[in-house]
Amino acid sequence: MERLRDLKEQLERLERRLNLDALRKRVAVIEADMARPGFWEDRAAAQGKVQELEAAKERLQEFRALVAELEEAEVLWQLAEEEGDEAARAEAEGRLTALAEAVERARLQFLLSGPYDRNDCFVALNAGAGGTDAQDWTQMLLRMYTRFCERNGFQVRLVDETPGEEAGLKSATLEVRGRYVYGLLRGETGIHRLVRISPFDAARRRHTSFASVTVTPVVPEEDVDIAEEDLKIDSFRAGGPGGQHMQKNETAVRITHLPTGIVVSCQNERSQYQNKLTALRILRARLRALLEKEQAKKLEELRGELADIEWGHQIRSYVLQPYQLVKDHRTGLEVGNVESVLDGELWPFIWAWLEGGKG
Repeated sequence: MERLRDLKEQLERLERRLNLDALRKRVAVIEADMARPGFWEDRAAAQGKVQELEAAKERLQEFRALVAELEEAEVLWQLAEEEGDEAARAEAEGRLTALAEAVERARLQFLLSGPYDRNDCFVALNAGAGGTDAQDWTQMLLRMYTRFCERNGFQVRLVDETPGEEAGLKSATLEVRGRYVYGLLRGETGIHRLVRISPFDAARRRHTSFASVTVTPVVPEEDVDIAEEDLKIDSFRAGGPGGQHMQKNETAVRITHLPTGIVVSCQNERSQYQNKLTALRILRARLRALLEKEQAKKLEELRGELADIEWGHQIRSYVLQPYQLVKDHRTGLEVGNVESVLDGELWPFIWAWLEGGKG
């Protein structure tokens, strides 16, 4: 059966890419290292090795399960063919369909092999050049990412937002929870450009507007040490939609990390204490991202040069007028159905970036 042969070839390619022999050797090395006295003296390094070991074992186990499922489906198919059993043949085809989906997921997980790819993440959106149109565009992007997360079973919640003067949002921050969500969404970091007939222009002229997206991983508290004296913490009254209690009391929190100048805020929790905890988690994520940039680059570079959220810096363009097209400038991928993309259909862009466009 051609489908069976294709799946065998896919698994063989996946096995080569996974380099399972090297992975098994690495598991043995880490396990031997964990058995020695003093392993936990350097807690951060030890925790990193434990996470690496868990990921390696999970990958080996998942691959063994795929091979076992393929062998069972092959036996079932051969029996069905020999005995002319249509029910068994239908069952075998169903198992092959499920196996094809499992192989696709395994391939995706192979591409998501970074140290924080398995983690939850924060998605920060900021309006750039374009005035009210840019703020409206920021709100459209917020909906796009929310729809993507909801469609794929990820938990998503809005932890902070700053409304625009006339419409839309100046900024917003989402917290997204689920397996591999940081790895999936980290390629969305960059400037996103929109071209359309402006609904805010009485002359119905075409406008170009920009917004930035910054995706950072949620990291364990022990990964980033934050000194209390390095923080400036301000409270203020929540300004967006919310309950009466939130509006009357200064529950919102803004934290400035003095050494780096990073500013984070949270206002959508029910209490000032909860807002502070969430803001600290966002700050920790951004500081980790800063460390990933070798600490030498300026904050503006880390955040995609937010001072220049304008022409020439975009990673993706969404054109509604004079034609319909979404184009990713890193991978060259083009999609004509703009509405589906804005409704959260981001998989073509995610796959293209993971498989060849990562920079």
